[in-house]
Amino acid sequence: MGTQTTVLVTVTGTDRPGVTSALFACLTKHDVSLLDVEQVVIRGQLTLGVLVSCPRDPEALQEQLEQAMNTVGVSVEVAIGVDPMRQGPTSTHAVVILGSPVSARSFSAISRKLAEQGANIDSIRGIADYPVTGLELLVTATNTGADADELLRTGLATVAVKENVDVAVERAGLARRAKRLIVFDVDSTLIQGEVIEMLAARAGVEEHVRAVTEAAMRGEIDFGESLRQRVATLAGLDASVIDDVAAEIQLTPGARTTIRTLRRLGYHCGVVSGGFRQVIEPLAHDLELDFVEANTLEIVDGKMTGKVIGDIVDREGKAVSLRRFAAQVGVPMEQTVAVGDGANDIDMLNAAGLGIAFNAKPALREVADTALSHPYLDAVLFVLGVTRNEVEAADAVDGGVRRVPLEPRV
Repeated sequence: MGTQTTVLVTVTGTDRPGVTSALFACLTKHDVSLLDVEQVVIRGQLTLGVLVSCPRDPEALQEQLEQAMNTVGVSVEVAIGVDPMRQGPTSTHAVVILGSPVSARSFSAISRKLAEQGANIDSIRGIADYPVTGLELLVTATNTGADADELLRTGLATVAVKENVDVAVERAGLARRAKRLIVFDVDSTLIQGEVIEMLAARAGVEEHVRAVTEAAMRGEIDFGESLRQRVATLAGLDASVIDDVAAEIQLTPGARTTIRTLRRLGYHCGVVSGGFRQVIEPLAHDLELDFVEANTLEIVDGKMTGKVIGDIVDREGKAVSLRRFAAQVGVPMEQTVAVGDGANDIDMLNAAGLGIAFNAKPALREVADTALSHPYLDAVLFVLGVTRNEVEAADAVDGGVRRVPLEPRV
């Protein structure tokens, strides 16, 4: 066998049928061996790179490639004698940027922070244009120590706050794609508002209950004690009110899309809530959830007694429930995801393989792996590496895609 020359061919121009076939027809005539191929199309503009091993006359190959690509209206660059041993990067982390919008300034600040931390951007792709703009960066970090993830996450979080975008950092590779179970908090996460405040409004004590709820979510009051205080104000309320409140519940924008998509991907989906089973179970049935853990209001003679039955699902209880759900379906904890908004979700998010704070109080944001500040639950999908195009392609197969006009954020 004669000397082999490595040649890199890069084709750019408007994407159209026939470009790839014309390129490879020309390569075939020269008996080349393929070493690597990569193609990207952005808004109809093609970039196609092919690395080949050429057994003879690479200059003649170059001349014929230029002629062939000219006939299909694209440009070609040919680099002869490139290093065949230089392999593509094995990315260490995936960095997802979400914004409304993502400005050039914010992207510049993030890329600058990555460079400061010795992380090189290997690839960039758009993953969402609705309801937020999403970009996914695969990066290679030079720091591979035990503190590498935390340093990268902390540094980017500081930039994210300043630039008004969300930035999620995860280890790249199989571990990221291996998640198989997800649990959501309910109040102010899966649904809008707090159920206990809706019940309290019927009893005329909404303001008092709201104040206690907010203190508990900030971590200022033990959740179990706060729940007992709030439920006590409901004593004597007719049980029929529960059905009225359940009928008024509004899902967080994107909740149905999120659950539907995760179920398609084979996720086990559940809710772990400090709220009430009587209200949550109809919703869980509607969403076809696999697991429900919540408190149970005591009802006697058609009236609420102001007490709950059994153990309270508090901060510690939420983590216990997540572990029990994972054990039931045989999913290791590192393959679980938890999403919540309050201090009583801290243990649950810490226990999960990936903890996501959703429009959360500071106490939870500080400990979460990722914090989302946009009011759309489907942003969780983008953090997990699911693209908007994939979501809508699946929806189209099942009966159509609908984009709801978004209200401008104040």
